[in-house]
Formats: sequence, structure tokens, C-alpha cells
Amino acid sequence: MTALYLTEADVDELMDVEDSIEVIEQLFRRMAAGEAVNVPRVRAVAPGVVLHSMSAAVPYLGLVGLKSYVTTKQGAKFHVTVYDALTGELKALIEANTLGQLRTGAASGVATECMARPDAAVVGLFGTGFQARTQLKAVCSVRRIERVEVYGRDPDRRAQFAAEMTEFCATKVVPVHSPDEAASEKDIIVCATSSRTPVFDGRHIEEGTHLNIVGSNWWNKAEIDTATVRRADVIACDSIEQCRIEAGDFAAALEEGAFEWTKAVELSAVVTGQETARATPQDITLFKSVGLAVEDVAMAARLLERAKEEGLGRPLLSGR
Repeated sequence: MTALYLTEADVDELMDVEDSIEVIEQLFRRMAAGEAVNVPRVRAVAPGVVLHSMSAAVPYLGLVGLKSYVTTKQGAKFHVTVYDALTGELKALIEANTLGQLRTGAASGVATECMARPDAAVVGLFGTGFQARTQLKAVCSVRRIERVEVYGRDPDRRAQFAAEMTEFCATKVVPVHSPDEAASEKDIIVCATSSRTPVFDGRHIEEGTHLNIVGSNWWNKAEIDTATVRRADVIACDSIEQCRIEAGDFAAALEEGAFEWTKAVELSAVVTGQETARATPQDITLFKSVGLAVEDVAMAARLLERAKEEGLGRPLLSGR
């Protein structure tokens, strides 16, 4: 058989945020039933370079696979590799920058659908990069968002981002001038930044707010402060096991005694109703995403299916 190589352009043509939400919601339902195995990220660190790798087995899709990426001063290069779970044959090698943005946004879309108030309409967004784009699109796909206030450190970039996202999300997106302005009086708050320190004061969060916190997967980086963690009534993780290694957003709260891992629940259990998403409209709910290999493999399965239907991708190698 022939394995496929899919480029970033192929991924962009074959999948969008709405498709990705469907894939990721199904994945978390299957994870709740024990039908997927996720292996947390490991990192090989050398001067000037880090190799990150994470793997998963997803039997219901007939695939096993891994995501690997290299980060240097020149940026990052991402790839997902998947194999047939029965034969071990290579099925696809996929350029995975766009894939990663889609699956991370989709996970927040799933969490928002389950955990945000049904009438949530106003969003505060931190970040103006590619991850912020898919995060906002996913939130707008599952709630009727009327207004988005975005904050980023560069005023020109946040103004441009707001203009582009107003069209992309078909809703009003406006730049704001301070972090506290972006956090105050919001139904949903999204953090998708590269910040190493908290980006807003958690005391400004309104009751009833839902938060998606996705920017950090390093223990020494945090987008939220202890006040935010302390005030959250429900905290869901994409994987508690992986968050215990990577979710630096909880490090200070753990050290100060404001949080214990027993307070966290799995998003898969929230999706299937095994855990309560929110008990009252006044609850503050929080979803922490570090990004999972099972998500990458599930996305790869849908991409491979679509690529065959559309005749996209190029042959990588042939089996005997």
C-alpha cells in the first residue's frame, strides 16, 4: 500500500474548525470509555534545540501514531506520523502546524459547549497569534457570540487581528488596551499566549465565567494566577496525567495550598456526563489544555479519510 504525505496546504483544504470539533468530541467520548491511550509529551533538550514527542493508540480508528516537533530560534516544525494498528504499516506523514491549531481550538470548543453558560455571548481573548484564531473560531462555533474584546501586547497587531477576526468569525471583535479590560465582565475568557507569567488578575473574573487556558504546556509558564484557580468551581483537564507534568498554570496554586489535583476532572468525563460541567449559572468553570497526542491521531484519521476522497497528498513510499 502507499502512504501519504500531507502538507500544511492539504490540511488547510481538508479540515476546518467545525469538522475538528466533531472529531475531538467523539474522541473524548471514546476516551471516557477507555478506547484510546495517550502517552504524555517528552522532551530532548540540547543547546539551541528541543525535540518534543508524544504518542497515542486509538484502536477505534485503527491507528497508532505520534506527534513530533522541533523548536529552535528559527521557530518550530511539526509532524504527525500514523500507522495501521493491525499491520504496522505507515499510513501517513502529515505536516502538523495547522493540524495542531485546529485540534487545540476544537478541544476548547468541546469544553465550551459543555461548560460555558448557554447564554454566553461576550468573550475576552488574550493572544493574537494562530492559536488565538482557532480558539476564537471554535468558541464562536458553539455559542452565539455577540462581542469579543481582544488584548495583545502589540497595539498594531491586536488591531489587525480584531479586524481580521471580525470577518472570520462573523461577530464584532474589538481591541482593548489593558488586560483587566479584557478579563472584566466576560462570559468566556480565552488565554492563548506565550506568556510565562499570568496575563490578568483573577479577581476581575465575573461569576459565571468559563475559561479556556491553552497557551502553556511547560511547568515554568503560567497564563493565570492563583486567584483564578482558587475561584474556579469546576476545573477540567484534557488529561490530568499530562497536566500534572506540564500545566504550570497550577504550580503556584499548588504551592500555596489553593489547589489539589483531586479537584480536577477529566474533560472526557465532563463530555459524557460522568462529572458535572457546572452546577449553577454562577459557577466559574475552567478548562486547561496542554494538547494530547490522541487528538493528533484522531485528526490524522479524518484527514487521511478526506485526502483519499479528494485525491490530495502525495505518495510517500510503497509497501511490498
